[in-house]
Amino acid sequence: MSRPLRTHQRQLAGIVQAIASGEAAGLRDILAAVTPGGGKSLLPVIAAARLVAAGIVDRVCWIVPRDSLRLQAEEAFADPAWRAALGHALSVRAAANEPDPCRGLAGYVTTYQGVAAAPELHLAEFRRHRYLLVVDEVHHLPALADAEPSGPGPAPGAEDEASWSRAILPLLECARIRLLLSGTLERADGRGILWLPYRQGVRTRTREVDLNAPGWAVVGYSRAQALAERALLPVTFGALDGEARWLDEERRAIGPHRLSEAYETARPALFTALRTGFADALLDEALGATRRLRAERRRRLGLAPGGMAPGLGKLLVVAPDQACARRYLAHLRARLPAASREGTARLAISDERDCHEALAAFRLRPEPSILVTVAMAYEGMDAPEVAVVCAATMIRSRPWLEQMIARATRVDPHAGPWEAQRALVYHPDDPLFRDVRRRLETEQGTLARARRPAPQGRLPLDPRADEDEAGAAIVPLASNALALRFDTLAPGPDFALRRPQPAAQGAPAEVPSLRERRLRQRIGEMVAAQVVEDEEAMRLPRGQGNYHRLNAVLKRVMGGRSRAEMTLAELEAAIGWLERNRLCEHLHLLRDDPRYAFRARQISAWERRRLAAAGKGPPAPEWRPPVGRLATPRRRPG
Repeated sequence: MSRPLRTHQRQLAGIVQAIASGEAAGLRDILAAVTPGGGKSLLPVIAAARLVAAGIVDRVCWIVPRDSLRLQAEEAFADPAWRAALGHALSVRAAANEPDPCRGLAGYVTTYQGVAAAPELHLAEFRRHRYLLVVDEVHHLPALADAEPSGPGPAPGAEDEASWSRAILPLLECARIRLLLSGTLERADGRGILWLPYRQGVRTRTREVDLNAPGWAVVGYSRAQALAERALLPVTFGALDGEARWLDEERRAIGPHRLSEAYETARPALFTALRTGFADALLDEALGATRRLRAERRRRLGLAPGGMAPGLGKLLVVAPDQACARRYLAHLRARLPAASREGTARLAISDERDCHEALAAFRLRPEPSILVTVAMAYEGMDAPEVAVVCAATMIRSRPWLEQMIARATRVDPHAGPWEAQRALVYHPDDPLFRDVRRRLETEQGTLARARRPAPQGRLPLDPRADEDEAGAAIVPLASNALALRFDTLAPGPDFALRRPQPAAQGAPAEVPSLRERRLRQRIGEMVAAQVVEDEEAMRLPRGQGNYHRLNAVLKRVMGGRSRAEMTLAELEAAIGWLERNRLCEHLHLLRDDPRYAFRARQISAWERRRLAAAGKGPPAPEWRPPVGRLATPRRRPG
């Protein structure tokens, strides 16, 4: 049975068809802003099938944020229904950092960490073939200008993400076509996103993604559109209120305070609640709803009690940390039949050896029906059977919670008609969660906010560090649940974007900003080409860092101005200089730079020895033993 394409999938198919036919031959950047759960995993398949068939690209490279998502990328290309519907026979493989990652297939899937560990290997692959580069969940990559946070020290994880951006940037510059995917165009830390075009926001100290930027095609698929096409399920929130008591940093008894009260006590009250009796009550509510749902669907399918089949519905529990995740698992298993509790409820945290196996089983098999995790399964996991989410987490950033909620909004083809399905999310009823929900219903989520300077004596914290901040000096005492209320999430705003139009006949006028972008990309491609050519011709020793080293040479040649600072005339001059010169012959310009001086001297000596051996330069100086003071012989003890 053929599957109909959704709106955003038809939009992308039209864009790549325009590129393939030559109507939009100058178009190289496509941004797919698809609401979480809206089905963006098919977009790389559509793009690759059309562009490879048209001879625009030779191969596809799909970069995902986590190793657990590589299998899903392979599955998207291997899906027999879509292979028949799209008429393609392409296959990709999950590759490690080894030579020839495609191994005779049409492409490969890797991770951010994999590219950062061997950037030169992937760069060389991109120079050998014309690639369609797919960057999944691109909001994980901070813009390099924003990679160094303000304040006395970097936020936890900021350096890892900045290293990912530095490693992936050369691939973006070299790729023939770029497809950037994201369920949210906003980072939790407020920074910009790598490669995306920005303009000044309507609010002070903000920038927003320019969805009408020249040279970009934008595919938008909002929650409202997905609900209208029945591609997503409506969400009902079960907000559980409670009260908590704790000891503050001076060991004074505080409380009881209600979770739904003032912002001033929201963090410590929530920290306490998720580690004491309130968390047990929240888990019991979610487990009870899951049991009722599975019993109802068993009756509809005619299954005996305890019978297993696809489509019964599953429970995903997101815990604040690994210690709480283990405690939650023990609590849930204590309420399950002894004979099946080990297989029914599983744990997926990074410290567990079988975490990836647990995730795969939860996605692909009727059992386990309960998965407890911290962050491994909140984003990108394609498990349509998830019907209930227990959000027992302290994180209150919009992108994070939007991704977590989306785990339950996918339509399960085995669970009956769309009208009979609904996503159910249980969460603490605190004012911070209510603020995030209001933003989901009213704001588009494309802003980058300038970070406020950290107060003196305080380190800047990322959203996941809020829990440590709230609980560093308090001692949880007790908590209990009070009242449960249900609300339905409003559809939310549409993306305010312009439908991409094919290029008109005749050569349109090229605006300066678009011309600057094109010239900067051309320079990046030329530098990357010289790296690969010089390494293959043995003008440079193979090793990491050659791309950035030669970029530093070019900056010195151009008077210390980076590409982002150059005028149009300077960019054109840089291209002309690169066409006539090789950067590796000017490494002496880096000898006074402590970041590159030692390596530059190594490369220069290596080049002199190579030329001398080939008879193309002065002979290498004859080696002589060092002359100096003789070492004093050591006396042996005794």
